[in-house]
Amino acid sequence: MDFDLKKEKLHRQNIPTARLPSGTVIEIPIFSYEAKKDGPTLLLMAGMHGDEINGVEIMRRIITKKLYEVIAGRIILVPVFNVFGFINFSREVPDGKDVNRSFPGNKNGSLASQFAYFMMDEVIPHIDYGIDFHTGGKQINNYPQVRAMLDDPKNNELAQAFAAPFIINSPFRDKSLRKEAGKLGKSILVYEAGESLKLRKPAIDEGLAGMKRVMKFLEMSDEAPAPKKEPVIIQKSTWTRASRAGLHYAQARNGSLVQKGEVKGVISDPYGEYEKKIKATQDCYILSVNNNPVVNRGDALFHTGVTEK
Repeated sequence: MDFDLKKEKLHRQNIPTARLPSGTVIEIPIFSYEAKKDGPTLLLMAGMHGDEINGVEIMRRIITKKLYEVIAGRIILVPVFNVFGFINFSREVPDGKDVNRSFPGNKNGSLASQFAYFMMDEVIPHIDYGIDFHTGGKQINNYPQVRAMLDDPKNNELAQAFAAPFIINSPFRDKSLRKEAGKLGKSILVYEAGESLKLRKPAIDEGLAGMKRVMKFLEMSDEAPAPKKEPVIIQKSTWTRASRAGLHYAQARNGSLVQKGEVKGVISDPYGEYEKKIKATQDCYILSVNNNPVVNRGDALFHTGVTEK
């Protein structure tokens, strides 16, 4: 893809990537802006999973508020990467595969693999850093958080600059964009906040504020809001899962610190014959909460984290 553009002007390119069975061409709109002064190239993207709308709204506001107008370097914007999922209210593409588990992709592979290949071949070589905006899957409500490899100095610096309420030390996942871009020396943060198919103002506001702080850290802009509070560094996280099926009543507040032995939630049957309290096994922070009131055995209920390795 050619990014040799007129400086200080937002440029849009509609990149044809696939076709519907009807023959309709599917295009991915990609925007770019280049300042007169040299600097790093920052990728901002959303919609890797088509139902993760908070990230798409963050990108929309970046464009409408002209937050892409940096004083140095270049911004590449991909507001909706998985167009198939977006128009079908779906996490995946039509072949049922997760694009973010299909990297580095294959030009002649599955549909998800083709999208991944396009990103790795056409976009990632041009960037230095990136922020990939995500949202909790299904009815999982993620408290605003960034995920990064904190053992990597560049990743750590970028995460500290973003300064979300939680910074999670997260190892690379196989076949993810973050891992494959990392192999090429590109540092990409994953921002997670809110719940799929629901717009959450705190999730959107935190994402925009963190993005501005990263731009200031990279000397691409002069101003950024200070974090509302010091980020909590999560060194290890795990999921609490339902020990049996039933109705789930979450009691622990998302984002809060719970003490060992404190009740996080209750599972009961719909007939009033059974009730089980879910207690914290250690002091931990609540990073995500499952908002689905009906759960099956093994379903993820709470994502919790601790500050020690």
